[in-house]
Amino acid sequence: MPRGDKSAYTDKQKRQAEHIEEGYEKRGVSDKEAERRAWATVNKEDGGGKKSGSGRKNHLKE
Repeated sequence: MPRGDKSAYTDKQKRQAEHIEEGYEKRGVSDKEAERRAWATVNKEDGGGKKSGSGRKNHLKE
């Protein structure tokens, strides 16, 4: 998967990023920077794209 490819993200993550991006744009951040910040926020909160495996969340909290 090339860098910047958003296909590994869930629909919910994509909606979250769009909503966050709109908030940054309302505050006067450029489109490109707003998009970068939005995806960085989604990655920080969810740890990236789709993940599989039972107990994955508990493993991340250790």
